[in-house]
Amino acid sequence: MPAAVREGCSMISNMVGRRNGLLLLVCALVAGCSKQKPTPPAPEAGFVVMRTESVPLFIELPGRTAAFETSEVRPQVTGVLKARLFEEGGIVRAGQTLYQIDPSLFRASVNQAAANLDNARAQRQAAAARAQRLKPLAQIEAVSKQDYTDAEAAARQAEAAVAQTAAQLDTARINLRFTNVPAPISGRIGRSLVTTGALVTAGQAEAMTTIQRLDPIFVDIQQSSADLLALRRQLAAGSGTASSATVGLKLEDGSDYPIKGRLEFAEAMVDPQTGTVTLRARFANPNGLLLPGMFVRASLSQITARNAILVPQTGVSRDPKGQATVVLVGAGDKAELREVVADRTVGDKWLVTSGLKPGDKVIVEGLGNIRPGQAIRPVPAGSPPLPPATGGRAKAG
Repeated sequence: MPAAVREGCSMISNMVGRRNGLLLLVCALVAGCSKQKPTPPAPEAGFVVMRTESVPLFIELPGRTAAFETSEVRPQVTGVLKARLFEEGGIVRAGQTLYQIDPSLFRASVNQAAANLDNARAQRQAAAARAQRLKPLAQIEAVSKQDYTDAEAAARQAEAAVAQTAAQLDTARINLRFTNVPAPISGRIGRSLVTTGALVTAGQAEAMTTIQRLDPIFVDIQQSSADLLALRRQLAAGSGTASSATVGLKLEDGSDYPIKGRLEFAEAMVDPQTGTVTLRARFANPNGLLLPGMFVRASLSQITARNAILVPQTGVSRDPKGQATVVLVGAGDKAELREVVADRTVGDKWLVTSGLKPGDKVIVEGLGNIRPGQAIRPVPAGSPPLPPATGGRAKAG
């Protein structure tokens, strides 16, 4: 074989030898790694144990404030307004004089009625004396019985005239008293709708002013008749009991009214236009913060749910269809997915009405690392993290 050919074959042989050695080294390393592979530790799952309790169910309903008492002040006699005796927007007391109507004509009427009464009394005295004189004469037939009868009737007419004129005098005195227009109730008075010098008439349609009693104050709350029926069905079924009548209030600016109120009553009819029933609550209003006509939201509990189960909101998820689900600590410490019914919240928890029972362990921590059916390490929620579990060694297949 020529020398050049022999030299080429030698070079090729050396190259193949080095490549095979490298391949053998790689295979050895791979074989060594495949002998031991660590198993990842089971994820830690913080759980809470479900228990039943009685829970007051609060609802928030719209409402409007209304004055405890309202009185429109109107004159009871006709006359010219002489003076206004109150400060607009101030507090007035029942019986306090608000306006004064010119009393001149009414004082004259009182004097006239008093004179008429004196005249009637004098006529009564004369008629009674005549009837008394004729009585013995009629008995001895010195005068006809008809004369005595007429005299006795005249005496009774005179007596009736006295009573009639006395009533007229009382009426005149009452009208004179009505020239001072009093406050019928205590409360805050509004602006005056009449001025001094104006002519006011008895029974006029326009009020002179309005007084409103604002402490306490009412809040009229609107609840749909459908919700009221559902509430009564729950009470009839025994799934709840009637709650206390305490009512909270949220003002128009979103702040809470500091004083709690009490539910007074519910009307026994449904408004045909709105389909709602009016509930009336009563609140103390010592500082006058609540004014009639304000829009508010009332929070009240009409029913207390028995044997209710509350689940922290972190433990409840929703699938794409909106169905509520929870993950439980199942048999063999494996995660179990379960559908539940959770239609409303109570504070920071969901009220679960179906799907759970007392003693179930609902996972509320570590859910991001857990899949249904996966082995887990359950611990009570809020516990300090456990040290990592030592994974086992798996032999290569």
